[in-house]
Amino acid sequence: MLSQADDDFQSVFFELAGDLRIYMLMKLSIKPYRLSQLATDLNATMQESHRNINRLIDSKLVKKTGEGELLLTPYGEIIVSLIPNFNFPFKHKDYFQEHTLSNLPLKFIQRIGALDNSEYIHGMVAVIELWKQIYNESSEYIYGMLPQIPLDLIESIIPKIKKDGIKFNYILPQKAVVPKKRTELLKDMGFYDLLKNEKRLVERRMIDRVQVAVVLNEKQSTAMFPASNDKTVADMNSMFYSKENASFHEWCLDYFRYCWYNSKSFDESKLLEV
Repeated sequence: MLSQADDDFQSVFFELAGDLRIYMLMKLSIKPYRLSQLATDLNATMQESHRNINRLIDSKLVKKTGEGELLLTPYGEIIVSLIPNFNFPFKHKDYFQEHTLSNLPLKFIQRIGALDNSEYIHGMVAVIELWKQIYNESSEYIYGMLPQIPLDLIESIIPKIKKDGIKFNYILPQKAVVPKKRTELLKDMGFYDLLKNEKRLVERRMIDRVQVAVVLNEKQSTAMFPASNDKTVADMNSMFYSKENASFHEWCLDYFRYCWYNSKSFDESKLLEV
């Protein structure tokens, strides 16, 4: 038997199931409206607008002032703030048929709506080219956590650190696959000298597995999730990207810092050269 709380919970989802009611709530989250203005902006008839707004009022999501203006209730503001958490997976439901969030700490799943206003990038070549763009356009820092480091990225980052003095922090998993040329290339380009630099421009850490990967600079950020058939490693064939989106960037930065503070000292002997 359903409790009153269960009934109220289902009722909210029922009200959010209507496209017009969703659009009304989103409009009212920006500013108050009179019903006629709301109907005009949404290209809806007054009859259907009146019927749907009454349902939102009955659900206590919207209230009407004595002057006839419609606005969100405090309760409605909370519900509307949660909509992006549903919108992001809904928008990318095909992707999430094959990828999972199950390895994320709950606090990051609860904030997944921060990734809503992002661009989906597909294809390994496109992914790597965008990472190189992020490296090249950085002016303060580059933070990266990847299951492996393509050789192209190694060649891009070192001159940037030397020339512009940007900070480079990265996390690799134990048994990360790295190209055989990597060690020789790093020596030739002076990477190991950068590790000893007193300014600590380059720092690195290691974790057991990179299941969710992020790459970001001070303005751009990317996030990758594992395929559902291999939850142990992030899928580098596709990712979500955003530029100058504060919410998306904050999510990626917080997740990188969370993993950084829960990581171990870097151990070259744990890498696998192929």
